[in-house]
Amino acid sequence: MTGEKSAEKMEAIQAVVDRVTSWQDGATEGTVESELRKGFAEAGVDVSDGEVTQLTDAIEGEHGAVSAAEVLRA
Repeated sequence: MTGEKSAEKMEAIQAVVDRVTSWQDGATEGTVESELRKGFAEAGVDVSDGEVTQLTDAIEGEHGAVSAAEVLRA
């Protein structure tokens, strides 16, 4: 993957993470993961199951802004 495509992918991932993070407080278990997957599908971004799990755990654990790049070590 080129640097440009990688940066574009990370921007799309971050946009989905930001959207889900903004309302995740009080969400039922499984909702964050489900909404991440839905958002990635809508954005046309391929994210592995492991990456979705990492992002879900970070969102549920942070209760604030989450940097997808830091979580995924991109």
